[in-house]
Amino acid sequence: MIDYVLTVAVSVAAGVAALTSAFPGLYRYRVILGVFFIAVIAFGNLRGVRESGRLFAVPTYLFIASFSVLVAVGLYRLFRGEIEPLTARAVEPVATLSWFLVLRAFASGCTALTGMEAISDGVPAFKEPEWRNAAVTLRWMAGILAVLFLGVTVLAASFHVAPLEHETVVSQLARGIFGEGAFYYLLQAATTLILVLAANTSFADFPRLAFFLARDHYAPRQFLKRGDRLVFSNGIGILAALAALLIIVFRSDTHALIPLYAVGVFVSFTLSQSGMVRHWQMKRTSGWRWRLAINGAGACLTAVVTVVIAGTKFTHGAWIVVILIPILVVVFQKVNRHYALVADQLSLDGYGGPPTIRHTVLVPIGDVHRGVVNAVQYARLLSPEAKAVYVETDPALTRKIEEKWTKWGMGVPLVILTSPYRSLLTPLLEYIDHLQEQQGEARRVVTIVIPEFITAHWWQHLMHNQTALLIKGALLFRKDVIVTDVPYHLTH
Repeated sequence: MIDYVLTVAVSVAAGVAALTSAFPGLYRYRVILGVFFIAVIAFGNLRGVRESGRLFAVPTYLFIASFSVLVAVGLYRLFRGEIEPLTARAVEPVATLSWFLVLRAFASGCTALTGMEAISDGVPAFKEPEWRNAAVTLRWMAGILAVLFLGVTVLAASFHVAPLEHETVVSQLARGIFGEGAFYYLLQAATTLILVLAANTSFADFPRLAFFLARDHYAPRQFLKRGDRLVFSNGIGILAALAALLIIVFRSDTHALIPLYAVGVFVSFTLSQSGMVRHWQMKRTSGWRWRLAINGAGACLTAVVTVVIAGTKFTHGAWIVVILIPILVVVFQKVNRHYALVADQLSLDGYGGPPTIRHTVLVPIGDVHRGVVNAVQYARLLSPEAKAVYVETDPALTRKIEEKWTKWGMGVPLVILTSPYRSLLTPLLEYIDHLQEQQGEARRVVTIVIPEFITAHWWQHLMHNQTALLIKGALLFRKDVIVTDVPYHLTH
């Protein structure tokens, strides 16, 4: 789940970086652009837009083709000796070459492998035979990645490309090889498009994963619900909000986001490879030994990468994921335990039936008006022994209340509670406690009928005391206390 959130943040941040490299004037708006792209993708998914092979094929082939041209032309110029350093001055070394520095470079390079898991995640989406087509696609993907990644690495070293805050390495290479012509902008457009669209994968998989967790009672049940477009709206909304938050907090900086991303990715790689080792141990099908050896070697290698990234990138933000993963595991276990306890307490197995109930109906009042009279009339329908409760803060006002009650109380008794400290809630809550303490063997249920007048306009509501709201809030989590609101709507 962490990876899916970071996939959106990293992909969008990288896409924005490609865009601002081509148009430097947009750099100051990179955070706004990142949030905007996330909002657009989320809106499309909420409207039920689904991934389409043809929709993604165009930017994918455009990206591969333009990058291939970049690498091919760059290598051709390299072999011709037409190399002009793109950096104006030599970059001074900031540290001596050490094993720690090598490991940091190794950790950074391994992030290029992230995204390979998308093939295995999407095997059911392939045409039959799914597994064979997925394997062929994975081999092509690995080959294209190797060629383009190594090609860009060789060119970056040969052209002496130095890291810049406002421009990506690819943009610098494209400017140096092709100049600021049409092909340069085509390459940057293809890069921006493919990276932003890559974030859409998470919007399909994160809500589905949250659904599986909720189905197995490890995540809140809200993730089970589908919206009016038959999509998991809650999962999409949570993913968009978290990814946008990361974009804002890390200022849309891919260098700050990638260490977080890589740790989670390689933890997932290690777990999946280890799971396959266990799978072959249990199934022992034909050729299981060499398959187990391959997955075992993969699990060990990805485990080493995980430790290296967590160690070398710890102070660069990786500590967040290192701490967050066990916290989320504990949270999921707590959620699962909560649902188990709820199910156990609601179960009818061994249930002897409900206890005898003694019902008391109270109507708290602060004055006598039409709204109160309507509430009292409703309370009498619930119980012929309903009572009204008035908290006294001014004896002179109490006498006026009693006079009105004699005329409009409809025979319902009025209980007056004194409040020496002019508190309205404390005497009422103590009176409810007093009634429930007298329940004996029977269960005492108290229904509080709250009279409340509703103003014609929302802004008028701000000019009145929110006593009814305070009472409802105070009684919300009280056992055996039922709160019923009786509204009286004003016309103007």
